[in-house]
Amino acid sequence: MLTGKQKRYLRGMGNEMEPILMVGKDEITDNVIKQAHDALEARELIKGRVLQNCADDPKNIAEALAEAAHADLVQVIGRNFLLYRPSSEKPVIELP
Repeated sequence: MLTGKQKRYLRGMGNEMEPILMVGKDEITDNVIKQAHDALEARELIKGRVLQNCADDPKNIAEALAEAAHADLVQVIGRNFLLYRPSSEKPVIELP
């Protein structure tokens, strides 16, 4: 579980990131979860976007994806969300 200070730090880092994970009308599939796992292992902090054709609420999608990927949901703004999980092999981001 992240503290408020850690979330603020990660939100600042995520400001300039482009979304690399897209969730579409099929919502959360095994492929989306695998992509999230791989991206989180490589980057630790990823930004995703819930596309317009997705029927569910972006906050619900982000929470479900965070749980499936064993990550922390940092933020949801509009249709964009940030996920964080420290790398198991080479952690790069040092949280305050």
